[in-house]
Amino acid sequence: MRLLHTSDWHLGRAFHRVNMLGAQAGFVGHLVETVRERAVDAVVVSGDVYDRAVPPLAAVELFDDALHRLADLGVPTVMISGNHDSARRLGVGAGLIDRAGIHLRTDPAGCDTPVVLTDAHGDVAFYGLPYLEPALVRDEFGVEKAGHEAVLAAAMDRVRADLATRARGTRSVVLAHAFVTGGEQSDSERDITVGGVAAVPSGVFDGVDYVALGHLHGCQTLTERVRYSGSPLPYSFSEHRHRKSMWLVDLDAAGAVTAERVDCPVPRALARLRGRLEDLLADPELAPHEDAWVEATLTDPVRPDEPMARLAERFPHTLSLVFDPERGPDEPGVSYARRLADRSDQQIAEDFVTHVRGAVPDDRERSVLRDAFDAVRADETVREVAR
Repeated sequence: MRLLHTSDWHLGRAFHRVNMLGAQAGFVGHLVETVRERAVDAVVVSGDVYDRAVPPLAAVELFDDALHRLADLGVPTVMISGNHDSARRLGVGAGLIDRAGIHLRTDPAGCDTPVVLTDAHGDVAFYGLPYLEPALVRDEFGVEKAGHEAVLAAAMDRVRADLATRARGTRSVVLAHAFVTGGEQSDSERDITVGGVAAVPSGVFDGVDYVALGHLHGCQTLTERVRYSGSPLPYSFSEHRHRKSMWLVDLDAAGAVTAERVDCPVPRALARLRGRLEDLLADPELAPHEDAWVEATLTDPVRPDEPMARLAERFPHTLSLVFDPERGPDEPGVSYARRLADRSDQQIAEDFVTHVRGAVPDDRERSVLRDAFDAVRADETVREVAR
């Protein structure tokens, strides 16, 4: 059976003020053409279909168009909700849509009820594990500690139990939306840390033939059977080295996996430039980036006049401007904003306690801070879904 694995469409999302809907429509067209030309038997979409719980109308219309075009091809599609989606909204009409071969899996309670497709070698069971917010699903899965590993392990126990009841030789595919250990992050993914831990070990998914992951935006192979497709389009400059693609996966009669990357259309290249303004404007080696979306980090000791306007004369698609001035050994250090870059809320709060009190927080105090941040994030998730 041939699968096309994709995820993290983030329909409705912009890129530094640039409307990406046209590029997202281009990707949908490319997806449909790939399904047709490469004789795909099933499409799997591993979450974050939309960028937010209440997407704009244009994004909903594009999603509707994608579903109609896939249904017209007669190729089954299995899709789960991600941490950006409203599972309840995405799942509206799932029972009716199911009759068209579009299988939306958004209810955690149904994670052990697979979509079963058949080829010449027998059945393939597709299990959809929507994003499992630990604080919201701990009761469903009967776990004492509300963490990502605990709820995913409980969900996978249900999957393996169901698989054990099926005919011998039944192959299995799991769709999941999670941060799995070994994956490389980018700046455009929403933090899902709970209890100071975001990642779960890949061993949680043992016992199935292929795991189609979503959440991280870079295409990655964690093991031959556990892969991220990544997002089809870039959503931050941290993705400037990404090769955006989908996985074309073949499952043979015994469940062995072979996979090929299928490149996605590139609306415009990304470039991260760094240096003094005059150097960036004059350097002939930067000519290939003149048509790219540009993030420029200026290192001038003194902020130059009208830097964005001057950069735009050579790089008309400059979208982001960062100042990181060169400093001598006796000059003050980096700015407060730069010191906070890449630091979690937990780390910033602990630094604040240390600064105010003159002593680092102890283990109990760290736990109090961690619980508070977890509670706020869970509450935000509940309120967003309820909108």
